[in-house]
Amino acid sequence: MHEYYMKTAISLAMSAKGQTSPNPTVGAIVVKNGRVIGTGVHLQAGHAHAEVFALEQAGEEAENADLYVTLEPCFHTGRTPPCVDLIISKKINRVFIATLDPNPLVAGKSVTKLKEAGIDVRTGILENEARELNQAFFHYIQTDTPFVTLKAAVTLDGKIATATGDSKWITSEKAREDAHQYRHWHDGILVGIGTILNDNPHLTTRLPQSGNHPIRIVLDTHLQIPLSSNIVQVDGCQTIVFCGKNASETKEKDLLRHDVKVVRCKAEKVTIPFVLNELGKRKITSILVEGGAEIHGAFFAQKAFQQLIMYVAPTLIGGQNSLSVFGGQGVKSIDDGLKVEYEKIEKLGSDLKIIAKPLYAEV
Repeated sequence: MHEYYMKTAISLAMSAKGQTSPNPTVGAIVVKNGRVIGTGVHLQAGHAHAEVFALEQAGEEAENADLYVTLEPCFHTGRTPPCVDLIISKKINRVFIATLDPNPLVAGKSVTKLKEAGIDVRTGILENEARELNQAFFHYIQTDTPFVTLKAAVTLDGKIATATGDSKWITSEKAREDAHQYRHWHDGILVGIGTILNDNPHLTTRLPQSGNHPIRIVLDTHLQIPLSSNIVQVDGCQTIVFCGKNASETKEKDLLRHDVKVVRCKAEKVTIPFVLNELGKRKITSILVEGGAEIHGAFFAQKAFQQLIMYVAPTLIGGQNSLSVFGGQGVKSIDDGLKVEYEKIEKLGSDLKIIAKPLYAEV
């Protein structure tokens, strides 16, 4: 039953995924005598936490009840009071926690305080599922850089475009709709200037239901981005452009007049480590990379991604000059290849969706 209740709390948290950054996604339920008397989910940073909603719903019945929560309750005062004090004041009998919070401001302190208050605390129930739910938050807290997901639509022979550059549409509409869900879940979406010049994308979330639009991030060493492009002209979304130190200052001023933020690198060319560090400073906890071969190759060369999502279409296009997912120099031998672990493989319409993690990446 403990796993059943925790699975319910995780499902609640999943319903708000993509809405709480830079905070984690958290779900909580209060159970008494085998009956759920309160449920809660953290909906947005700065708003009440999941435990608050669940305990308020439970009311006076919360005394001597059990609380199931997907992440260790907060210990510190931020924009909201610490949940650990509320739990103690409600005289909860037992607290079941899926996983501890890696944030140094919490990191086991709440568990200790709850135990000191005489509350029975148990951890580790469905821990892997709970950690996967907040993998971006965990990575960001531990590295101060965003969790990076590389996404690509490829043919069965591993191509993202023909030799002429044609790439629309490799995969089915169902796969493309699924990809937009990841735009909703990530804080930012990153592309190179080539994608802007070739496709003039909006880089927004287009779901049947409303979704959050990610911050649009463009790597553009020479500031070639046209002022007429959709990501400059379309309002309602933030856009950040990274350029090299020698890029046109006049073009930068033009972009600023369109509310486009320009970040100038210290080097002549935009580098991935600089970009990730700068995004981390802006509390961007996760980015979805939808670049072409050059951008993907740059992240590959730096070992700078934590998740890989490939939509594979049952199509062959062949061609020595057709574009592959990863450009750049690549590795010199098979033994030097980057090993990944398949996490999930499923069929979406006529396509396959593969989720994999490089073996250097932590959850």
